[in-house]
Amino acid sequence: MKRITILLSLVIANTVHADDAAIRKTLTERFPGVVIQSISPTPLPGLFEVYANNSIIYVDKQGDYMLAGPLKDTQTKTNLTQKSLEALQTIDFASLPLDKAILSRHGKGERKLVVFSDPDCPYCQALEKELAKLDNVSIYTFLYPLEELHPGATAKADAIWCAPDRAQAWSTYMLNGKLDTPAVQCATPIQDISKLATQLGMQGTPAIVFSNGKRNEGSIPATEIEARLATLP
Repeated sequence: MKRITILLSLVIANTVHADDAAIRKTLTERFPGVVIQSISPTPLPGLFEVYANNSIIYVDKQGDYMLAGPLKDTQTKTNLTQKSLEALQTIDFASLPLDKAILSRHGKGERKLVVFSDPDCPYCQALEKELAKLDNVSIYTFLYPLEELHPGATAKADAIWCAPDRAQAWSTYMLNGKLDTPAVQCATPIQDISKLATQLGMQGTPAIVFSNGKRNEGSIPATEIEARLATLP
C-alpha cells in the first residue's frame, strides 16, 4: 500500500511539473516580458494559479485560456485569490536592511513597522500624519523616491538622509513641508532601496510592512494600523 501511495505521488508530481512547463512556455511566448513567479494547482481540477508580475491570474493546463479576478470558495466564503496573494507577498521582516532606514521611535518603540515612502508622494504625506498618532512603535522608513512621478524627489530624499538628524528632517518635511539643505553631501542608500523595492514587488508608495511580514500598499488610518499591530505577537 505504501509503495502504491509513493507511486501515485510521483505521478501527480510529474503531471504538475509537465503542466507547469506547458503553461510557462505558452505564456512567455504569447506575453513577452511577463515574469512568472510561481504556478500552482487550484482546488478546481484543470485550473492553475499563476503568480506573475505580482498579480494572480488563472489558466488551463496549457495556458490557452485565462481568467482574471477573485476565486472564491462559496462554502467558506474565502477569497482564495486574496489568501494566496497575502502568502506570496509576505516579506521576511528579519531580512530587511534596517540600517538603511530612518528610525523614528514613538514612546518605548517596542513594536516595529517598516514603511517605503516617497517624500513628494501626497499619500505618503497623509500616511505620515497617521503614523504620528501611534505610540510605542519604532518606524523604519526606507526612502523610496519615484523620480518618474515626482521629479526632484530623489534630491530631497538625499538631503533628508544627509541631515544631522534624519528622523527630524523627515518629520519636518513630511508634516510641515520644510527642508533644510545639509551642509555636506553624503553617500545614501537610495539606489539600494530602489532595488530592494523592485525585488519585493512594491507597486508604489506608501507601502507598510508589519513585523509578521504582511504588507499594505497605500495610506491607511492610524486606527487600522493600530488594530493590525494589536494582533501581532
